[in-house]
Amino acid sequence: MDTSSHTLSCLFRQLGLPSSDTAMENFVKNNHLPKEIPLDHAAFWNAAQAQFIRESLDEDSDWSEVVDQLDAMLRH
Repeated sequence: MDTSSHTLSCLFRQLGLPSSDTAMENFVKNNHLPKEIPLDHAAFWNAAQAQFIRESLDEDSDWSEVVDQLDAMLRH
């Protein structure tokens, strides 16, 4: 089992997104998510990204904490 701590930058890389501080800030700034839409249903994910997010949360994987962090950031 991987017990390493994942960062937001690691999550962006895992999702195939640019992971510099500026790129992550721009992603969050340009992708707001209404409260009624689950994170994995956001229109800005491709199928593989949505599946990774869904599985991370459903399985309470070691990624779930940072996925929750991204979710909160996208709702502000």
